[in-house]
Amino acid sequence: MTNYPSMRLSWSIWGLGAALYLIGFYQRVAPAVMTGELSRDFGLGAAALGNLSALYFYSYVAMQIPTGILADRWGPRKLLAAGAFTAALGSIIFAFSRDIAMAGFGRLLIGGSVAVAFVGMLKVASVWFAPRQFALATGLALFVGIVGAVLAGVPLRMLVTIFGWRPVMAFSSAITFLAGVAIWIVVRDDPREKGFKSYGYGHGEDGTTASRMGIFEGIKEVLKYRNTWLLILAPGGIVGCVLTFSGLWGIPFLTTHYGMSTTSAAGLTSTLLVAWAVGGPVFGAFSDRFGKRKPLYLISSFFVVLCWGVIILIPGLPIPILTIALIVAGASSGGMIIGFAFGKESVPAHLAGTVSGVINMGVMVGPMILQPLVGLLLDLGYKGGGVDGIRVYEWEAYRTGFSLMLGWAVLSFIILFFSKETNCRQM
Repeated sequence: MTNYPSMRLSWSIWGLGAALYLIGFYQRVAPAVMTGELSRDFGLGAAALGNLSALYFYSYVAMQIPTGILADRWGPRKLLAAGAFTAALGSIIFAFSRDIAMAGFGRLLIGGSVAVAFVGMLKVASVWFAPRQFALATGLALFVGIVGAVLAGVPLRMLVTIFGWRPVMAFSSAITFLAGVAIWIVVRDDPREKGFKSYGYGHGEDGTTASRMGIFEGIKEVLKYRNTWLLILAPGGIVGCVLTFSGLWGIPFLTTHYGMSTTSAAGLTSTLLVAWAVGGPVFGAFSDRFGKRKPLYLISSFFVVLCWGVIILIPGLPIPILTIALIVAGASSGGMIIGFAFGKESVPAHLAGTVSGVINMGVMVGPMILQPLVGLLLDLGYKGGGVDGIRVYEWEAYRTGFSLMLGWAVLSFIILFFSKETNCRQM
């Protein structure tokens, strides 16, 4: 064990974890292009549809803390494979559900199982890559995930139109199962298992993880640090805006108030996600290069607030201005990826998986809360009327609902002022 693993091998192992993350992001936003079909099949209003979509986030968030601990104790191989197999089961249940309860159970299974993907990838990156590559790998993880979200845009909409949403979801289950098989065969927890030196921190000479904390001990330890609290709260507003808009309410908003077709609206929300995907690795790489975390996170958050303020508060924007605002909002949202490297550096190294899980929980709390709350406010502002049995909501109702997104984004920006710079150095 005198040499580190080759980049080809490291990226291959990381890539299989990324495949599950791609699937998770695909499942996360898939309801956005099926709102009409889901509303008709299950007889749902906006609030109920928001709750169905948000069930994914409920179980996703609940799994983040145990996932971080398990990543530290069990290793990513078992965690990622189990997540893929369970996600395949959840997807097939959702595809063949005949009532809202069964569909909701399928969404819960999907969310809870793919919740392991991001933290598993971070754990892989912490031992298979040099420390200077960690923020880049984290940014690329976001890029890969958002590729999944883009696939859940126009391509998924076209497939649903041709084949129906149930067969498409069943096929998605088969792909997820195959990903689980590949993970189990190829992925290893540490380079030492393949005869290479490990980049990991907190390992003894025998290659075992130094930390053997229980779940509550690990949580208690990471919450002793101020940055942990701030980095839990900050990303919720940023990601909440992106996934509440692109993951559920953006398409009906754009078709109703900007006269777009469903396909065109899905294309624009996918553009928002692509911009987010590009912004992640760019901000991660710049943060590594300049040796700072806080300034870039603050700058990105400022532009998030500015752009969503324009989109939400100004009605009837010209389509080019609307498109630019969404692209800049998406790219700026990529700055939240800095929070994972920021958080990892803010606590002892052996708690890397735990703090990543805790921060990722904060990331998903945003859309978990905002999707159903926006739906509730839409229903409260409903004045009657619809098309093909689907409700149509007034501009005022959308502005009221989306103002929750903007308020949380402003709070995120303010919170970051109180964080403590790590200068890209591990505690």
